[in-house]
Amino acid sequence: MSNPHLFTPLNIRHVTFRNRIAVSPMCQYSCADGFATDWHLVHLGSRAVGGAGLVMVEASAVEARGRISPADNGIWKDEHIGPLQQIASFLREQGAVAGIQLAHAGRKASVARPWEGGGFLKESEGGWQTVAPSPVPFRPTDGTPAELSRDAIRDLVRAFAVAAQRALAAGFQVVEIHGAHGYLMHEFLSPLSNHRSDEYGGSLENRMRFALEITEAVRAVWPASLPLFFRVSATDWVEGGWAAEDSVELARRLKSLGVDLVDCSSGGLSAQQKIPLEPGYQVPFAEKIRSEVGILTGAVGLITTPEQCDKIIRSGQADIVLLAREFLRDPYFPMHAAKALGVPAETPDQYARAW
Repeated sequence: MSNPHLFTPLNIRHVTFRNRIAVSPMCQYSCADGFATDWHLVHLGSRAVGGAGLVMVEASAVEARGRISPADNGIWKDEHIGPLQQIASFLREQGAVAGIQLAHAGRKASVARPWEGGGFLKESEGGWQTVAPSPVPFRPTDGTPAELSRDAIRDLVRAFAVAAQRALAAGFQVVEIHGAHGYLMHEFLSPLSNHRSDEYGGSLENRMRFALEITEAVRAVWPASLPLFFRVSATDWVEGGWAAEDSVELARRLKSLGVDLVDCSSGGLSAQQKIPLEPGYQVPFAEKIRSEVGILTGAVGLITTPEQCDKIIRSGQADIVLLAREFLRDPYFPMHAAKALGVPAETPDQYARAW
């Protein structure tokens, strides 16, 4: 087989990924007060046992009000390190690289779990006051977010940096900054949600400022030997919103600050989005940013077959593929993919006789 292919190891800084298959961060809505549980250990550990090269812990809030729901994972206090340390250790023992996504939900916070309706939670219902770059709610039925002051913005930049330090103490080898899906950082990037008139709003340069300050602060405390990822929504899928060319420019700036890979998703900012859903519909964004910026990229979104994954890598559209729902259906997707592609599968000794 020609190189690179899906099972070619990938080296980023001092970290080697055994293949190009990653478990995308997926919220499990199964925490209390931000603490990861046995559910997370088994859920994530199963995917590492199944052969994934990278296993990412879900969006982990850098402050309590940054959770999407009250049941989200957190990394805003030192007490959160212990359970995460157990997870990261097990992932590494199984040969996977352990990653975690640092996040803040902004105006899309304070909602019920999806299977409980996903609606906005008032403070009397266990919710909280949300924050955003501007006092513009995501949906008319949501509470109006409080506009962040400059001091509050500076506090959040520090919160992301301290969260990265906690991730390091927990033993993670990759940190991903969540700048996508309509959450706080994306809200600053898009003119649809950012109506500020100060240095954090208006021009593209100003709207990128918050994301770039956070990236610089995280990279300053994250070891030079370890990779730093950034997840972007490459487009809002709304006219007049954040667009692919904006993502290219952001990726250029992120690269200059030491980001190693841009994880290319899309949408999530506006209820008016019109997404042309089809297999691999976001892959062209990963290809565009990779070719125009010269940075590693990850492709995500309706990627479901070994052949599709392999084609993305072989054709140079992206450097890794991140799977979400397919990993929920099949924790052992990498083993099945290896068999389908004629590559020797890496299996735990305990499972070898089944393969």
